[in-house]
Amino acid sequence: MKPKIITKIESEEASVKLAVLIDADNAQPSTFEYLLQEIAKFGEATVKRIYGDFTSPQSGQWRAILNKFAIKPMQQFAYTTGKNATDSTMIIDAMDLMYTRRFDGFCLISSDSDFTGIATRIREEGLLVYGFGRKTTPDSFKNACHKFIETEILIPRPEINTSIKSVDKTTQKNNKKDESKDDHKQENDLPVKFILEALDQSIDDDGWAQIGTFGSYLNKLKPEFDSRQYGHKKLSDLIRARNDIFDIQERKQHNSDAITIYIKAKK
Repeated sequence: MKPKIITKIESEEASVKLAVLIDADNAQPSTFEYLLQEIAKFGEATVKRIYGDFTSPQSGQWRAILNKFAIKPMQQFAYTTGKNATDSTMIIDAMDLMYTRRFDGFCLISSDSDFTGIATRIREEGLLVYGFGRKTTPDSFKNACHKFIETEILIPRPEINTSIKSVDKTTQKNNKKDESKDDHKQENDLPVKFILEALDQSIDDDGWAQIGTFGSYLNKLKPEFDSRQYGHKKLSDLIRARNDIFDIQERKQHNSDAITIYIKAKK
């Protein structure tokens, strides 16, 4: 009898297992589809739980998407006016899940600074912490995360349909002007001083910084930094667009056709 030959048909690389915990009182249902797509870049959402009082009229939008995205609702009644029982329940649950040792990291979806403590505690345990919230989220929570994504940048900008001949030319011209103003404003908002300081800390002995090292250092100093905030999908796109700030070298890796980008501050 021939022995069975066992082959792996799935990817050999183990996926990063993430626990996704959502504060229904401080998260936006309208961004959740895009938020899940973003989470998928970091790993597999093996647990998805949302915390809130789903008997209240304000939770109607969440109830509509729970089944669609297979999110487990964790009902928490508001026993006392002015006391946020939802936060406490979510924090306790996060601790319980952390001690199971089944996860490589946590995604905390909230704009509330009350989750700063649990984010810090999870990091102390050696696990990854990804935060998701509005731009107005307090810095204390943002800085407690390894990476913080401002949910405003996840919503795609509407595209203008220029193929319809009946569209008024004046309207098209005005729309293009508005888009140009937005892009120009985003470029002007770029924190150049911060970026150059981070670059200075990332350079090697020859005065050049590998783009991966530079990007990692940016996120360590400012977890909410994201090139999409400034109109560019990737950090490399932002760097190429700002040749007034950066000098760029594309180097071929040893024994490989892969190209690595190196940068330094333009003098």
